[in-house]
Amino acid sequence: MAGIDNYNFSGKRALIRVDFNVPLDKETLKVTDDTRIKAALKTINKVLSDGGAVVLMSHLGRPKSGPEEKFSLSNIVYKIEELLGQNILFADDCISDTAFEMTGNLEAGKVVLLENLRFYPQEKEGNESFAKSLSNHGDVYINDAFGTAHRAHASTAVIAKFFPNDKMFGYLIEREIESVDKVLNSDEKPLTAIVGGAKVSSKITIIEQLLEKVDNIIIGGGMAFTFIKAQGGKVGSSLVEDDFLNTANDILSKSKEKGVNVYLPTDAVVADKFAEDAQKKTTDIFTIEEGWMGLDIGPDSTKAFEKVILESKLILFNGPMGVFEMDSFQDGTKAISNAIAKSTSNGAFSAVGGGDSVAAINKYNLKDQVSFVSTGGGAMLEYLEGKELPGIAAIRN
Repeated sequence: MAGIDNYNFSGKRALIRVDFNVPLDKETLKVTDDTRIKAALKTINKVLSDGGAVVLMSHLGRPKSGPEEKFSLSNIVYKIEELLGQNILFADDCISDTAFEMTGNLEAGKVVLLENLRFYPQEKEGNESFAKSLSNHGDVYINDAFGTAHRAHASTAVIAKFFPNDKMFGYLIEREIESVDKVLNSDEKPLTAIVGGAKVSSKITIIEQLLEKVDNIIIGGGMAFTFIKAQGGKVGSSLVEDDFLNTANDILSKSKEKGVNVYLPTDAVVADKFAEDAQKKTTDIFTIEEGWMGLDIGPDSTKAFEKVILESKLILFNGPMGVFEMDSFQDGTKAISNAIAKSTSNGAFSAVGGGDSVAAINKYNLKDQVSFVSTGGGAMLEYLEGKELPGIAAIRN
């Protein structure tokens, strides 16, 4: 496997799989968040500065059957040009004769963006002949799309076989892997994982993996109520997965065996309905009345969690503490996010991953105050679960 830092791209066409699946305004089709495009710039600029040319390929959205204007990557050309500081070429199909003509004689310093890969069902199917066609666009293949690394798609997992000696990770994926590995494999202590979100069922494997690595696990969000009910607590109308009560108790037992401290909320902000304008109050989390639902952690829980975070050397943040999208129930998530930022400024290494956690960090303008923010929610979750990601394995093998 080649390394991007040690590879000379002079005279080469670099075919780069990026993740430009960015949100667009429904009315204007303009980019509303350019984070993922910015994240790919370092890799693109490395190729260009070496004297190479760049062919970019990505998906956008979930087109159902062929081309759809709202999913065309032509909508983001202006934003790439703005961020890259130069004009780029756009191929209105990813495997047409016109596209191959455009990339076949591409001059050094030029950039081509291919049309949405998912306009072809063969992309998601992992079709080998489709991957082979795509491979004709470049002399060297770079995977820099961590957000799709957990998918065995043609452009992420299959295409690498056509570049046996000229395939590598881009800077973004390298940073993603290094950051998660640093959290999971470092000798620094204590290591704290903050796991939140709605359901235990979606996080079981992650928690079980973390029990082998961490010193502390903070559990918040809707999933906390399954743990509380499993211990005999009354949780009112709060979200609970009754099928996972035994699982929750098993996790608590395993944590004791392994010497891992599990911190559950002791109080909750409860509401009489799931709405911004609901009546709310703070109560002991073990005695929530019927007709009331927990939508955030309470102040005592917040203080206890902050203390653990501020004493940590390594922090993984994966899931909010409550329904932070509603301002009435954001206090817990906001306080925890700020505690992570403060701990980072004190020298801790913090990694944030999972869509809701990233959204929270962005909502509170803390992105530049944590060590690392993952661009791949699903991919990071599967990596934390210990799964081999097809897009990663294709480069390493």
